[in-house]
Amino acid sequence: MPDSSRRGFSSAAGLIQYYDMEETRALKIDPYIVVIFGLGAGILVEVLNWKLV
Repeated sequence: MPDSSRRGFSSAAGLIQYYDMEETRALKIDPYIVVIFGLGAGILVEVLNWKLV
């Protein structure tokens, strides 16, 4: 198979390339942690807003 067929989808004249492989060096965070952190931050903002008014 030629190298060009294994490179993935190219867009915008090759400026942006999309690959089907995962990045192994990226930081991986569980989606539940993100949701819990978001809910906690929202509750904290509401409590502080309620106490400061």
